[in-house]
Amino acid sequence: MWQKTNVTAFLVSGIAGTVPGVVGQPYRDASGNEYLPMFVQPVLVYEADADALRRAYERALARSVTPAIYTRDLFETNHDAANRAAVAAVAAEDLDLVGLAFRGERKTVDKIVNRLRFHP
Repeated sequence: MWQKTNVTAFLVSGIAGTVPGVVGQPYRDASGNEYLPMFVQPVLVYEADADALRRAYERALARSVTPAIYTRDLFETNHDAANRAAVAAVAAEDLDLVGLAFRGERKTVDKIVNRLRFHP
């Protein structure tokens, strides 16, 4: 279970770090303590088997939606440069995807995630 949540956290960091306006302002409590900002919209998490994940990946690319990807190889790496090298060593059609994250217009996203189930 920890790997699922860890993969989810890694994937959404790609959205938070690259999509302007997706993260709000820092929070501040009445005592003056400041807290980190968060996404301004809900994050929807789906589950999928390998075939459905591949289908969503291909749909995203076909619609010019750039995903964050997490591949099975990344479970064996231990730093960012090794992660990028592991992805760079594999052709797109051979990536062993275990997770995706993306952001887009609602109609487009609905087409990408069609037939996927929300993660319980």
